[in-house]
Amino acid sequence: MIFMLRFFVATIIALFVVPSHGSDDSDPLRIAVIGLDHGHVEGVLWNASSRDDLAIVGIYDPNYALFVKYREKYDLDPDLFFADLDQMLDKTQPEAASVMTPISRHLDAVEACAPRGIHTLLEKPLAYDLDEAREMADLAEEHGVHVLTNFETSWYASVREAKRMIESGEAGTPTRYIFSHGHKGPIEIGCSDEFVRWLSDPEFNGAGALVDFGCYGANIMTWLMHNQRPTSVHAITQQLKPDLYPECDDDATIVLTYPNATAVIQASWAWTHDNKEMDVHATKESIHAQKWDAMQMRLPDRPRVEIEPDAKSAHLQDEWTYLRALVRDKCAIDPLSSIENNLIVAEILEAAIESARTGQTIELTP
Repeated sequence: MIFMLRFFVATIIALFVVPSHGSDDSDPLRIAVIGLDHGHVEGVLWNASSRDDLAIVGIYDPNYALFVKYREKYDLDPDLFFADLDQMLDKTQPEAASVMTPISRHLDAVEACAPRGIHTLLEKPLAYDLDEAREMADLAEEHGVHVLTNFETSWYASVREAKRMIESGEAGTPTRYIFSHGHKGPIEIGCSDEFVRWLSDPEFNGAGALVDFGCYGANIMTWLMHNQRPTSVHAITQQLKPDLYPECDDDATIVLTYPNATAVIQASWAWTHDNKEMDVHATKESIHAQKWDAMQMRLPDRPRVEIEPDAKSAHLQDEWTYLRALVRDKCAIDPLSSIENNLIVAEILEAAIESARTGQTIELTP
C-alpha cells in the first residue's frame, strides 16, 4: 500500500514539475533570442536554420513587426514569438540566450536570465558602463551561470596565432600594439533602420564608433596582457559625417598605456572598407593579423611574409559551437568571452568616453 502511494505521488510530480535544463549531448542547444533590433541577430537566425546542433525555442521582442520581418526569410514558426520576456523564458526554458538588444539593455536581459539558470551570450561589448558590467558579473557569480561576450575577432585563427607567437618568445618582446577596426559606417553599409537608430544614439550605445569598434582592441589587448589593466586611457573622437551621425562620434582613437607597452585603438565609421586588423611590433619581428586566417610577419628590415596560422580548436570554430560546448561542460571558458576580460573592457570604454568628453587622460587606479 505504501509502495502504491509513493508511486502515485511520484507520477503526479512527474506530470506537473517543470523539467530541468538538462539535455543529452546529442541534442541541439536550446537557445532563446532576446531582441531583434541588432543587425547581428541574422547570424543566430541563419545558423539555427542551417545546422542541427542549435535550436531556437523562443524569440522575444516588444515589436512584433520585427518578428514579421524575419519570419519568412528564416521560416520561423509564429509560436516562437513572445512580447513578454519573462513569459518566454518560463515557457520555453532555454539553456542559453543570445542577447541582441542595444548595449544599454544588456543588464535587463541578464537580470531576467541569471536567476532562472540561463546562460547568456551578449553581442559585444558587455557594457560601456562599469557599474552595469559589475552588476552582471555579480549575477553570474550568484546564480552560477555564464555571462559571455561575443566578438567576431574571437573566432579569427590569425588573432590566436599572434598570441602564440608572442607567448612562445619567437616574436621577442612586444612594445606597441595597433588595432584597426571599422568600416564605411552603419548607414553606408546598409544596416537596418532599427539597428542604426540605437547604434548611433549614445543613450543606447554609449557612443558611436568609439564603443562599436573600440571594444575590439580593448578586448584583444586585455587578453594579450592576461587581464592586466592599463594605467591610463586617452581618447580623441571626431564627427566626420555629422549629417549622417549628428548625435555621436564616427571616428575615434584610444591610447592605452601599460608599464612596458602602448596600445593604439583605431575605431572608425569612415573607412573605405571593412577592416579588422591588428599589428604587434616586437623586438624580433612584427606581426600583422588580418581577418580570419590571413596574416603576415616581418623580420627587421625585411618585407612581409605570409604565414599560415595553426588551426583553431574544434570548440572555437564559431560562437554557437563554443556556446554549446561550454554549456554542456565540454570545454573551458575562453578568456576572450569571459566576464573577467570584459569587465576590464567596460572600464576602458567608460574611461575612453570620459576622456573624449573632457579632453583629459584618465588615470586608472591600481
